[in-house]
Amino acid sequence: MAGSADVPLSVLDVVPVFEDGTATEALRDTVAFAPKIEELGYLRYWVAEHHNIPSLATSAPAILVGELAAVTSTLRVGSGGVLLPNHPPLVVSEQFGTLEALHPGRIDLGLGRASGTDPITARALRRVPDGTDDDFPSRIRELSSYFAPGTPSTGITAVPAEDSRPDLWVLGSSPSSAQLAGALGLPYAFAHQINPHATATALDHYRADFRPSAQLDRPRSAISVLTTVADTDEAAWRMASPYLLGKLRMQAVQRFDAFPSQRTSAAHSYSSTEHAFLQDLAEPQLIGGPQTVHDKLTALLQRTGADEVMALTIVPDQEDRLRSFTLLAEAAAGARPASAEGASARL
Repeated sequence: MAGSADVPLSVLDVVPVFEDGTATEALRDTVAFAPKIEELGYLRYWVAEHHNIPSLATSAPAILVGELAAVTSTLRVGSGGVLLPNHPPLVVSEQFGTLEALHPGRIDLGLGRASGTDPITARALRRVPDGTDDDFPSRIRELSSYFAPGTPSTGITAVPAEDSRPDLWVLGSSPSSAQLAGALGLPYAFAHQINPHATATALDHYRADFRPSAQLDRPRSAISVLTTVADTDEAAWRMASPYLLGKLRMQAVQRFDAFPSQRTSAAHSYSSTEHAFLQDLAEPQLIGGPQTVHDKLTALLQRTGADEVMALTIVPDQEDRLRSFTLLAEAAAGARPASAEGASARL
């Protein structure tokens, strides 16, 4: 397993679409990429959920998870995550129960409470007048009930969920989601790439509020981190620049067009304001050469006590991307500080 002597490594994929490519190409690249990640010894491969966002081709995670499971044999695959307010819990339990039945012991079902889209699209997905969130905790409990053995009190049996339960995870980017995961006794994945300044606080809340459950007897946490590793710091920042320029554009015009190409990002002249925005966004992430990433990863684990790191790597070239994951696995060696034994040991 990549990083097994120190910290397990996994992958979070949003299936990015760049301006010189298409969503179809991005999906095919993802399916072709997963076996290479398996060969590197990574633990799991998750795909996100987004809608009406041309830069992200992840509108159907259950289908994509099935494809990824079919082309791999040892890699855990799953959703990072299914955005539960967008779907009836019964349907989600049937989909992921089916996936677990076909690929036993390899399916993860990560659950998020966001919409993953704009308000208009949320209304179209949810078929409610204002598109507002339903009660997330109650939806998780309903979903869990379909995986429970025995005669359901509702009279509804989710086939084949009762005997094919995937691992359930709660996803989030705030302390409130951490507290919910702890109270439910479920593993928790925090989006460090979204809210890096709250990571340590959220995981502290998770551990403090954790109550053992049928699935989990002690806390288990993962953090997803924007990651780009190259031979030098300069090369890594250059590789990451299309994504970072894309984030600038999204911030400026509130549109989610395809990410710029490497050529477009290289030609962009950054203002001081843009530079400051990117530094705040990217400096807490794992971007740099192997030694820089090793040092930053060591510090991040020391600060958070996370059990696992999920790398989100958004670069245009697939060979550069594979190289980044290869270098990350090497950089992770020895990254677990001697004084930090992981969240699961803090009981």
